[in-house]
Amino acid sequence: MLHYFLPSQFVKRVLDITPSELKEKGIKGIITDLDNTLVEWDRPSAPPELMEWFENMKQEGIKVIIVSNNNKKRVQSFAEPLGIPFIFEARKPLTSAFQKALSMMQLRKDEVVVIGDQLLTDVFGGNRLGLNTILVVPVAQTDGLWTRLNRKIERIILNMMRKKGMIYWEE
Repeated sequence: MLHYFLPSQFVKRVLDITPSELKEKGIKGIITDLDNTLVEWDRPSAPPELMEWFENMKQEGIKVIIVSNNNKKRVQSFAEPLGIPFIFEARKPLTSAFQKALSMMQLRKDEVVVIGDQLLTDVFGGNRLGLNTILVVPVAQTDGLWTRLNRKIERIILNMMRKKGMIYWEE
C-alpha cells in the first residue's frame, strides 16, 4: 500500500524541474497542482520566475495543465492570465480529474508527470492512475485546515517509508 504514496521523484521546488530533464524521460505533459506547489496558497498570480518556467516548458513543447482542488475563482484567476488550461474542484486523489487532464492534453499516461506538494492528493492520485509523480516541498509554511490534517498523516507515511528504506531524501 505504501508504494501508492511514493513519488517517482522529489525536488525542492518546481523551478528545479527542467524541460530537458522531462524530455529525456519521454515526458510531454505536466499536470501540476497550484497552491503550495507553484505559489503560496494566498498568492494571486505567478511571479516572474514561474512565468519564465511556464514559457520554457511551452517553448520546448511540453504541455502544462493546472489541476487543483480549489474553487473556480481561485484557479481561473491564476491560470487564465498565463493562458494555461485548468481543472478546478478536482477532488484529488480521485482519478477523474487526472483522466480529464490526460484527455485535454491528448497524451498517454507514460508521457505525463504529476507535480504536487501533497502525498495524499497529488502523489496518491497520480500513482493510482499509473502516472509519473514528482513531490515538491511546499512553497509556504502555512496551510488551510484540511491540508494541515493531511500534512500530519503525510509525516506518518513518510516516516514509515523512511524506516522501510523506500526514501532517501531529506525533508
